[in-house]
Amino acid sequence: MTTSILQKSSIGTIGNPANVCCVQFSPSSTNLLAFGSSDYKVYCYDLRHTKIPWCTLAGHGKAVSYVKFLDSETLVSASTDNTLKLWDLNKASSTGLSSGACSLTFGGHTNIKNFIGLSALDGYIACGSETNEVYCYYRSLPMPITSHKFGCVDPVSGNETLDSIGQFVSSVCWRRKSNMVVAANSSGNMKVLQMV
Repeated sequence: MTTSILQKSSIGTIGNPANVCCVQFSPSSTNLLAFGSSDYKVYCYDLRHTKIPWCTLAGHGKAVSYVKFLDSETLVSASTDNTLKLWDLNKASSTGLSSGACSLTFGGHTNIKNFIGLSALDGYIACGSETNEVYCYYRSLPMPITSHKFGCVDPVSGNETLDSIGQFVSSVCWRRKSNMVVAANSSGNMKVLQMV
């Protein structure tokens, strides 16, 4: 399937019963697409056959806010249920269902109402937190390997303090081929951090 962004009409439509919160193409397949939904599930589609999902991953307790491919066989998802989940797509594809596809649940950050950002690179996973922190996980460890707390910048003095009530880290992104992450919080501050 080839198309151009200059094309005036859609080449296909995927219907979903609930709001779609995020979408991600697989970096290793031109036909695989995954999206997180407000019905607590991740849906994976083969764009050559869009009538039904290639697989459905169920296991989160609230809306799935982000999905990222770690590699061709592994997907990580973030949810407002306070967890990240690692999914084995080989196990999911054999049945089309998510039974046994969740290989690990990550916990340590706080995420119950906001979309906090998610980024993955070389097996490392970075996410924000409603505690105004950035957390870093490794794909085989359920607890964070490191974290960094944002401070609050006083608008008058420009000094940073640790008083950051009500703020959260809303976006994170790994820099390719490095151990650096850029993160932004809900008050508009951005930081470049060395995470691992």
